[in-house]
Amino acid sequence: MKTLVVLLGPTGIGKTELSLRLAEEFGTPILNADSRQIYRDIPIGTAAPTLAERQRVPHYFVGLLGLEEYYSAARYEEEVLHLLPSLFRSRDVVMLCGGAMLYIDAVCKGIDDIPTIDDATREWMRARYRDEGLAPLVAELRDLDPEYAAVCDLQNPKRVVHALEVCHQSGRTYTSFRTRQAKERPFRIVKIGLQRERAELFARINRRVDQMMDAGWLDEARRVLPFRHCNSLNTVGYKELFRHLDGDWPLDFALEKIRRNTRVYAKKQITWFKKDPAVQWFSPSQYDEIRYFIQNAAWAQA
Repeated sequence: MKTLVVLLGPTGIGKTELSLRLAEEFGTPILNADSRQIYRDIPIGTAAPTLAERQRVPHYFVGLLGLEEYYSAARYEEEVLHLLPSLFRSRDVVMLCGGAMLYIDAVCKGIDDIPTIDDATREWMRARYRDEGLAPLVAELRDLDPEYAAVCDLQNPKRVVHALEVCHQSGRTYTSFRTRQAKERPFRIVKIGLQRERAELFARINRRVDQMMDAGWLDEARRVLPFRHCNSLNTVGYKELFRHLDGDWPLDFALEKIRRNTRVYAKKQITWFKKDPAVQWFSPSQYDEIRYFIQNAAWAQA
């Protein structure tokens, strides 16, 4: 049976170099599973694979979209599943690598068939959030779909707004589309998680912020500032640098916010991935053990 190897872990853990070595070992391209690296014009702040790394190993889903283009986990699932048969024709193993939790789940388990939101509804809800703020939208969600409101992160504007978009466009509750049943895939899935001691991971995150700044991250943020309203830039790093560029925060304060918020996000990723019993955990230094694990899984009888 063909095997999809999913290399996952929190931001800053060391997925990139390990994925390159494994991809060379198994003769596979890398399918990027980072929801921001798919956009052009922000390679520094998203730690996207460099040109040299992409010349070393072919990558898919890197630098494809303009900042104003809409993308979703549902579209990612569709495009990955469309691509995989052609890749599997010439190889037994394909690698997917990243830390976008919903994107990885979309490919491995499938996501519910929630309607695609049309541009008019999306713009209407975006304007409502901008003009009214979050609190009235939370109250509306509790009224229209109390079941989802009871489990939704009501401090997350993206989740609240999207649920209301679905309610208004479909005339049904968001809950009615959520089956939460994993879909079968015509290939084996092997999940490899990378982990480090918490203090070591946080130190790597802190150092990487400094390295990104040295690489020109602030200039990159300045170039994309006119697109700050786009969902592609609604992410840790750019939001804080925009506050600095607005004159609200000194640079040192913005950078410390980035470090802290990135560590918070990494903890969220760890919590999410640790709930999945299918993940086999390794240190990034255990290259041989990971390689043998993939070989044994790929050669196992279907």
